[in-house]
Amino acid sequence: MAITHTPPQPARPALRPGLAPAVVASNTRDTGIDLVRACCIVGVVVLHAMMVGVTVTSAGPVFANASDGTAWIAPLSWVLQVMPLFFVIGGFAGLLAFRRQRARGVPASAFVAARLHRLLLPAVVTIGCTAAALAMLTLAGVPADLIAAAGFRFGQPLWFLAVFLLCQALLPALAAAHERAPMRAIVALVVAAVLVDVLRASTGVDALGFLNLVFVWTALQQLGFFLADGSIDALAKRVRIAAGAGAVVVLVVLWCAGVYSADLIANINPPTAALLLVGVAHTALLSLLRERLTRLSRRPRVASATAFVTTRAMTVYLWHMPVLLAMAGASAVFALTTGVALPEPSSLGWWLGRPIWLVAALGLTAAVATVFARVEAVSMPVATRSRRRITVAVVLGLTAVTFLLVVGTSVMTGTLAVLMILASLHVSRSSSRS
Repeated sequence: MAITHTPPQPARPALRPGLAPAVVASNTRDTGIDLVRACCIVGVVVLHAMMVGVTVTSAGPVFANASDGTAWIAPLSWVLQVMPLFFVIGGFAGLLAFRRQRARGVPASAFVAARLHRLLLPAVVTIGCTAAALAMLTLAGVPADLIAAAGFRFGQPLWFLAVFLLCQALLPALAAAHERAPMRAIVALVVAAVLVDVLRASTGVDALGFLNLVFVWTALQQLGFFLADGSIDALAKRVRIAAGAGAVVVLVVLWCAGVYSADLIANINPPTAALLLVGVAHTALLSLLRERLTRLSRRPRVASATAFVTTRAMTVYLWHMPVLLAMAGASAVFALTTGVALPEPSSLGWWLGRPIWLVAALGLTAAVATVFARVEAVSMPVATRSRRRITVAVVLGLTAVTFLLVVGTSVMTGTLAVLMILASLHVSRSSSRS
């Protein structure tokens, strides 16, 4: 992993008329972008809440993905597959933040250290609490297979933490590539992502698709750089409409041809180039609606809700799955103790109960995020200026999260991951030698 210091850039030319206000005044937050980011986080919680399926049989509780084999997940995924947009926004915000810090003389290593701190500090608390909860369940006599299932479900969303950390760690180097040759940089990543899909399909080796954990998500982050530069907003409206509509048409054609699944959630593990088309469509729509979104975001109630989510974004993301697991466990205990049968997933009774379930999931996640938000707000210690130290810190953090993804979360693996993340945070801090 190469974390490079980008050279000083020449003064940028005056911006053309029509560029987004956030580009002109990059020292202020773009409230419209913040609103979209908040909606993405809420969308992820809703999607995962819809996937929770819990029933009780004569053999005991059964926890499963309620969307497996259903017809409703594909159309729902076209609404709630927001991860491509989230990485575009991450690129937008990350590039502006990096340039502001670079203008103040902050080295790239300190920028990456700050990102690592913001992502991993809430994670170490969540993973530690989950490991402790699994230990308590073990002592309480809960069957080992149920504990293993809970640990597996908890770890599934952590892929985002690992990939987003990688993208943010590479941002200084990718920003330098964008400033030297913006089209060449993004085209190279897109071509690489498509080639991975071709190799995966031609060889039948699905594991090759995991290479796109790098190419797909960094390409989407790179698309966010163009949004931050104002290049996309400067395009004629008809061009943006054509780009967004064209991406959707191509996606539908590839779906009908059997190249990609109609279920956009299925295109995320491992990621496919279909997500790039989703990202283009999302970005075009976002650009077209920027002014309206900005006006909407300034309404007091909307601004308050947006601020609540964005200041707790990682906390909400990391804690929503433990909340959903606790809700599923409570439902099973209720059914076992009262004899009330839980509705089968996708049945009429199940659908009738979804509004209450979703409200409870969002409300409880918000409550837990309120409690743990102080962790995310902890100030970053003085960051190291050593590229070697920050590279080691990033590798330690990525290894810890990937370890949980590969082997699952248990008391032992959770404890080991916590130790690795703590080591990562320690190394990222300044020392007398850095």
